[in-house]
Amino acid sequence: MTTTTLTEQVSALLTENASMLPADMAATLGVSEGEVVRAMPANYQTWVDGQHAETVLMQVAGWDGPVTAIVHSGGSIFEVKAPFPKGKIAYGYYNLMGKPGEMHGHLKLERMAGIAFVSKPFRGKTTHYIGFFTEQGDSIFKIYLGRDEKRQLLDNQIDAFNQLKTQLATSQQTESEQ
Repeated sequence: MTTTTLTEQVSALLTENASMLPADMAATLGVSEGEVVRAMPANYQTWVDGQHAETVLMQVAGWDGPVTAIVHSGGSIFEVKAPFPKGKIAYGYYNLMGKPGEMHGHLKLERMAGIAFVSKPFRGKTTHYIGFFTEQGDSIFKIYLGRDEKRQLLDNQIDAFNQLKTQLATSQQTESEQ
């Protein structure tokens, strides 16, 4: 009997259907979404420590144009398409201070154990998102890069996403070498 690793199982699912969502892969494989994302090939994801959550949130709030923030809860999906709001720490939370029509909320940064920068196909288009995960691998929420009126990704956001991903991955690698 041959046993396959989670990495092999995730790669097989992606080969079969590159558009399959990590949440659906997790349900199929009986593991957390975070475990699936971490098991994706390196060209699909970059995982960084959750200690960078405030930095990521502050950077995304400075990106021009709308993003799509997504929360999965109880089988439902909630989306907000708007510029990501600035925030500040107060009363034990990172408080999102969106204008009317933007996202508001209160985030427990210490619950964010991992952050994934994910780039993968979805329904025939490339998507890029930042996923925030708990220690157990549960998704807290995701921030997808915005699109223009022709459904094209915003170039400035792609550049900012790649720069932030590289910066955090490099700093994390340097920290682990010390």
